[in-house]
Amino acid sequence: MNAIQRLTLSAYGMHLADQIALVAVPLVAALVFDAPAQIIGVLVACQSMAHLLGSLPFGLIIDRAQARTIAIAAALISCVGFGCAAASVFAGSLVWFGASVTAAGFGVVLFVLVSLSIVPKITDVAHIAKANSRLDLARALCSFAVPLAAGILITAQTADWVFALAAAGGVFALAAVTGLPAFSVTPQTTDGILTRIREGGWFVLRHQLLLPISLCAVFWNLAFAALLVTMVPLVVQVHGAEPGVFGIALGAFGLAAILGAWTVGRFSGSVPPNVFLLFGPGSSVLAALGLYAIPPGGPVIAIYAAFFLLGFGPSMWLTTQNSVRQLVTPAAMLGRVNAVIQTAIYGVRPLGALLGGTIAGAASPRTALALVVLAYGASFAAALFSRLRTVRHYADIRLVEPA
Repeated sequence: MNAIQRLTLSAYGMHLADQIALVAVPLVAALVFDAPAQIIGVLVACQSMAHLLGSLPFGLIIDRAQARTIAIAAALISCVGFGCAAASVFAGSLVWFGASVTAAGFGVVLFVLVSLSIVPKITDVAHIAKANSRLDLARALCSFAVPLAAGILITAQTADWVFALAAAGGVFALAAVTGLPAFSVTPQTTDGILTRIREGGWFVLRHQLLLPISLCAVFWNLAFAALLVTMVPLVVQVHGAEPGVFGIALGAFGLAAILGAWTVGRFSGSVPPNVFLLFGPGSSVLAALGLYAIPPGGPVIAIYAAFFLLGFGPSMWLTTQNSVRQLVTPAAMLGRVNAVIQTAIYGVRPLGALLGGTIAGAASPRTALALVVLAYGASFAAALFSRLRTVRHYADIRLVEPA
């Protein structure tokens, strides 16, 4: 089994465990611990905060340590965290349950970041998009299948073993990454922590490809967070449909993300990267305009179609921009650069949710949807009016240097 196969298998294990936790934490908190909504909100927030709080320090570690060791540590942290969460459920300890799922979340964040740094070390330029598509396909498949299965299977009678299954996913990932080879380690410098973080941030801000990628991602995630908050009142109040329509729409989104990741892996050798880099944010604008154009009480199938488009194009963009990031960033800075972009993305999501909720409540869901359209438009503009539209071959990407 080669390195990319091992990394892909470990991604399946980690994303399986992560998706189980995303669905199971609020359900277990309510069914087993009888927790109120405020406590459930805190638990879910702790999971999300792992990305915001962990990305930058993890990026610093990844740039200075053995990637194989970090991947093993990430899988081990998640495995232990999910195992302790399972034990906490049996013991009836809500405090330890919250601490355990938070720790496991940090392991997932560390794994995602280190895997982005490992891919360029185990594949060449011609196959880097295909390698990234394998990892993104693992994420997309788990994001679609696990919530669907968990929502059906988790009940008051089964909730006490679900985190044992998440721990098993961590064990599977751990077994896969232990077979990875050792990688070269960049010689350490005496620069301070803030200096190294600032160096990564300035590299992103000054780069002709990384800056538009970052802006595109920030505006897209701002819009998506606002859309998630807006959709339920839009479905119920404007279209007079059942709230379950939103769940089906997310299912269409997840199915499309799987197809998008597969498409990049299948056609990356024949389709220029700039097609995917522009189609992703451009299709998001079309999807948002489609949602806005649906008349009150219109067919719910149009909502499903819009969410399918919203999952398909951006999934291809995600895989392609990961490849671009890996090719233009020096190996010694890849951890920090990925961490800076991840922090910006997860930092803007709460803002999008607050804006969407505030506008939907103070004005109307359709007004909030107009904000979503504008934010997706800004995301597309960041890609269209940049050097991203000139990236026609992966082999030429390295020629684009910071301004």
